Amino acid sequence: MTEPIRYDLHDPDVRLMLQVREGSGPAFEELVRRYQNRLLTILEHRVGNRELAEELTQEVFLRVFNARKRYEPGAKFSTWIFTIANNVASNARRSHARRREVGVPDKSNGADSSPMQLDQLAKAASGALPTRRLDRSEQAEVVRDAVNALSDRQKMALLLSKFEGMSYQDIADTMGLSVQAIKSLLSRARVNLKEILTPYIEEGIKPEDRPRPASPHDMSDDGLDENADDSDDRPGSRQP
Repeated sequence: MTEPIRYDLHDPDVRLMLQVREGSGPAFEELVRRYQNRLLTILEHRVGNRELAEELTQEVFLRVFNARKRYEPGAKFSTWIFTIANNVASNARRSHARRREVGVPDKSNGADSSPMQLDQLAKAASGALPTRRLDRSEQAEVVRDAVNALSDRQKMALLLSKFEGMSYQDIADTMGLSVQAIKSLLSRARVNLKEILTPYIEEGIKPEDRPRPASPHDMSDDGLDENADDSDDRPGSRQP
């Protein structure tokens, strides 16, 4: 029988959280320092609004602090905190009657995070680099349109993969889905991004100008029925 993983022995952030559980203020401050910008990056990409992302980041840390007394290291700390972030972002989107545009941060807005570059996305999607010079302002617009076209779950899986470098298993644990479902989400995201970005990279055709295909790729997550309950903040469970 496989021995359970001792995350407190392998993950320094878990050890910090265990100190927080025992009442250490400096340990909590260190976790905030380590994760604040990382959370802000993911959340700003998710909700497309810097101010809202800052509010949601604070909510994530509030949930972490409120859960400190019952914390048990049942997963990597990064998996646990990004699961909370995923739940917070999903709840925020559902609570707004008007659908918010999900964009990519621009350096001009003062964000600490770097924008997702078009050539990087294109290379990830199709394995090809741009064959022509691309205008940076156009890049931001096209990337925004491409990311907006993805479903929330495709977007979250892509962000955790590209920005956090998470494995399939860690993304699955974070989103409360199976590894196979995550592979499917990332595969769909790559296909969808390639469909949107390739005409622009090769011919300068913007997403809004391209002809609509007879059978467009499915931007939704139909067929993925592994919905998770995000109401529970218990540490170490599938859905903090």
